[in-house]
Amino acid sequence: MSARVTGRFAPTPSGRLHLGNLLCALLAYLSVRSRDGRFLLRIEDVDVPRCPRRLAAQCIEDLLWLGITWDEPPLYQSERTAIYEDAFARLEDMGLVYPCFCTRAQLHAALAPNLGDREPVYAGTCAHLSPDEIAERSKTRSPAMRVRVPDEDVTFTDGLYGIVTENLARDCGDFIIRRSDGLFGYQLAVVVDDALTGVTEIVRGRDILTATPRQLFLQRALGYPAPSYVHIPLLTDSEGRRLAKRDKDLDLSVLSKRFTREDILGLLAHACGLLPDWHPVTMDALIRDFSWERVAREDARLSPALTRM
Repeated sequence: MSARVTGRFAPTPSGRLHLGNLLCALLAYLSVRSRDGRFLLRIEDVDVPRCPRRLAAQCIEDLLWLGITWDEPPLYQSERTAIYEDAFARLEDMGLVYPCFCTRAQLHAALAPNLGDREPVYAGTCAHLSPDEIAERSKTRSPAMRVRVPDEDVTFTDGLYGIVTENLARDCGDFIIRRSDGLFGYQLAVVVDDALTGVTEIVRGRDILTATPRQLFLQRALGYPAPSYVHIPLLTDSEGRRLAKRDKDLDLSVLSKRFTREDILGLLAHACGLLPDWHPVTMDALIRDFSWERVAREDARLSPALTRM
């Protein structure tokens, strides 16, 4: 008998959720609930200065307004530092971690360029410092900590985009798992949390597609099982620009005053291909009829009429 599917939504509460965030939450929720699965909420507030609790509370309020519920109390990354410390220490014991003293300006000047608009590859400037060099540089600068990656391909099958392959050394390079200010990086925290909470399916935007091979590498190093992944198309405004939290006219503080919950659900479902046109729909109806086969592979634009109504 197969294990019960467990999904999650993991917002970073640095601002109010916009429609793109809510589309991701909705698809993750529908995928799990359509199979009678378990759904979790994780608040990714590891960067505490940028993520005050009042914004986390607003995220929770918005999700509940939309009709998305979870089966356990929300998990806050800001409360899990000791757990990340343990995983970090295990990687250190394997000899996979080293300090990096490069400044942001140095990184921009020295990083080898990557293809297209993806982030550049770390050139390994600090990968082979001697103990004396590390001690000397530590006197004037606190280092970030990077994990060494092998020169090998990591391949996985995405639920929408099929087979994805990345060579970690060539396409990614050694990446940061702990910042110079001591805060743990996204890649490590998300891997630890997904594994320890039993997440079996991850639904998130395609803009994080290239982060997945790094997380698979960390999962393997730490002995964690790999979940399945579905990276969804992005929701853009009527001119094709990716939505951001600064787009105040597209967050629920404005939209909930003009539209009902069913209107917003219908808008999101239509944008991603679940409905042929925009009309009000209930959450129960979306759960009943959900199929990944109906979700579009291309980015979706919001109708210009949305901001005129």
